[in-house]
Amino acid sequence: MSSQDLSAAESTETEDSGADATTEGTTEADAATAPETPCPVIDSIEQIGSQWRLVVLHELLNGEARFNELKRETDANARTLSRVLDDLQETGFVDRRLEEDSPVATYYSLTAKGESLAPVFEEIDEWAHEWLAECDA
Repeated sequence: MSSQDLSAAESTETEDSGADATTEGTTEADAATAPETPCPVIDSIEQIGSQWRLVVLHELLNGEARFNELKRETDANARTLSRVLDDLQETGFVDRRLEEDSPVATYYSLTAKGESLAPVFEEIDEWAHEWLAECDA
C-alpha cells in the first residue's frame, strides 16, 4: 500500500467520524499539521530508499571515500552520484570534506546518523541470504 493510499484511507476514516474529531481533542488545525504519512517506516524509506542512496550508504560503511572512488565502486555515473551525495548530505547522512592541498580532493563519510544504519544493512543482508537464496542458484 502506497503512502497516498494510506493517506486516502486515513482521510476517509476522518470524514466518517465527522464532528467526533473535534470532540476527541483534534481540531482541523491539528489535522493540517499532522504528518502526511501515518507510518515512520514510509518516511524512512523515502529518505534512504532509492537504489543509489542505498548503494552509496552501504559503500561508505567501509569508511571515508573520494568522489572518484565512490564512482568506481558503485558504477554510478558522475551526475547521479553527485545528486545522491548532495541529497544524503542535505538529509544529514553524509559529511563532505574538501582537501584543498594539491591535489584538491573531496572526501565523503557517514555522519552518526548514517553510521546508525549499519545494523539495518546487516539485517537486510541476513534476510537476503535466507530468503533470496534461490536467486543465487
